[in-house]
Amino acid sequence: MQSGQIMVGAHEGIYVIKLIGDVRLNLCTSFDNFIDSMFQHDDFNDVVFDLHGAKGVDSTTLGLMAKIAIRALERGCEKPLVLTTDQGIHHLLDAMGFDALIEVSEEHRDYAAEPEPLKCKTPDECAAREKVLEAHRVLMSMNEHNAETFRDLVHTLERECDPLDSPSTRMH
Repeated sequence: MQSGQIMVGAHEGIYVIKLIGDVRLNLCTSFDNFIDSMFQHDDFNDVVFDLHGAKGVDSTTLGLMAKIAIRALERGCEKPLVLTTDQGIHHLLDAMGFDALIEVSEEHRDYAAEPEPLKCKTPDECAAREKVLEAHRVLMSMNEHNAETFRDLVHTLERECDPLDSPSTRMH
């Protein structure tokens, strides 16, 4: 499977986020930094996720997509659009309750934005853990099913992130 890549572009306030290949948590810190900068632009108006080239999207990436959708809706924007013909991805989005946050279409659209590869830095372990934790908390906030699914993972990550609860601290 092709390793993942995130491409981003914008035109007149419409941001296009194109996921290609198998998009995994190793891209999460750079993707999250992009999200923060995207919402700092006064012209932000809408976002389109083009998943036509995606072969796999992990839960951390889904959590960051949910974060974008929630922030866009909070700003009064329309639901973000997800473009995909992959039935597995479509089923995954349905199963996780994304229908409340996004619209899904099988269309292939041309958009004025010309996405370019997001410059991704290799995250340090602590930063990656924090982003994974944040992304899964967003997924848990979406519905009870997600809360149950990710509860143990989030509790484990919270314990690992708490320096007072680390094994070396407890020994002393």
